[in-house]
Amino acid sequence: MRRKPPFVPILIFTLVFLLINGYALSALAPIVAAPLMVWLWVFPIVLLISFAYGIARLRVDGQNPFFKISAHALLVYFVSLLVFVLSEVITDIYRLGLAGIDYIVKSNFTYPERPIVGVYIGILLASLIIIAFVYGIFKGKYAYRVIKHTLYFDDLPDAFDGFKLAQISDVHAGSLNNPKAVQKGIDLINRQQADLFVFTGDLVNNKAEEVKPYINHFSQIKAPFGQFSVLGNHDYGDYVKWESDVAKRENLQQLKKYHAEIGFRLLLDEHVNLEKDGEKIALVGIENWGLGFGERGDLEKALQGTTKSEFKILLSHDPSHWEAQVKNHPSKIHLSLAGHTHGMQFGFEAFGLKWSPVQFRYKHWAGVKEENGRFLNVNRGFGFIGFSGRVGIWPEITVIELRKAKATG
Repeated sequence: MRRKPPFVPILIFTLVFLLINGYALSALAPIVAAPLMVWLWVFPIVLLISFAYGIARLRVDGQNPFFKISAHALLVYFVSLLVFVLSEVITDIYRLGLAGIDYIVKSNFTYPERPIVGVYIGILLASLIIIAFVYGIFKGKYAYRVIKHTLYFDDLPDAFDGFKLAQISDVHAGSLNNPKAVQKGIDLINRQQADLFVFTGDLVNNKAEEVKPYINHFSQIKAPFGQFSVLGNHDYGDYVKWESDVAKRENLQQLKKYHAEIGFRLLLDEHVNLEKDGEKIALVGIENWGLGFGERGDLEKALQGTTKSEFKILLSHDPSHWEAQVKNHPSKIHLSLAGHTHGMQFGFEAFGLKWSPVQFRYKHWAGVKEENGRFLNVNRGFGFIGFSGRVGIWPEITVIELRKAKATG
């Protein structure tokens, strides 16, 4: 039996949504004709009813196109509405400030009329948000970016100076719907000519069968030192109802076989040594360990056979693992590679500014972080889930070059 929809949160959202919509329409009233005002009430109500119907259908036939379309339409309208309302709130604060000054100077409280230019600015900003979402849904989710980092280590073995690795994460094959676009991403990975390729989890949304149409795509990825992978929280099938525990276990076993068929060596609480010119580094991989998302991985087991000082690279899907266990571990782990956050597929990264709502959940949610002489890179994800698009946080292929830090003095 499927889980019942959360009616109380939906009711609260509906009330808040309608209140915000009413506030927005009060700001639009001076420039919008009465018949159009009626439709500006009808449209969001239709969106809410469609979304509610889509949720109800989830209990019958699971994820369905109607729910997906209605949810995306409601999301785009709601976010653009919030942006418009925010601009009008700022305008109202300005008006209140003017009224307060007038009261102090003249002892006469007069609330100024809303400046029409503020309304037009709000409409412009909301329109830009709608355009950004439309781009993100139709183009942005496949707008792959190569992000390069050069990291310096005092104790990097000399033979690995200049060693390059490529990382992707969070493919979520069940969401992919454009094989040609995916192929462009695969080609972009191979053009980086990395020495090592790693994948840091969430190959599928829920079921192993989701990746079957893309096995021939991902099997094209090759690197001289191999292709390695770990599992993410979605790979275990925890978010769907199974006929039995046996079916769930069989699904996971099939997914592991697909990793092998693709050519990914799946690391399950273990490590392998990468050797070059008589020197080595340890590549460590653990099962998913994430606060609130299953703490399956056993880091101590994976590190067995390594020494505290040897150079180590860790593949661990969830960056909360780095915060909880890795960054202060007695056995130094020089570089950790994670994914999981997707940068929430929505945010802003430009002009040195970086923001996404996901930062309220994760201390470090994208890019490289250094602490205590140890590095963490969080990949923004290759695919997408939930929201079928990306706005401002683009799908990422990470390329990291390891360099030997030059001695000083």
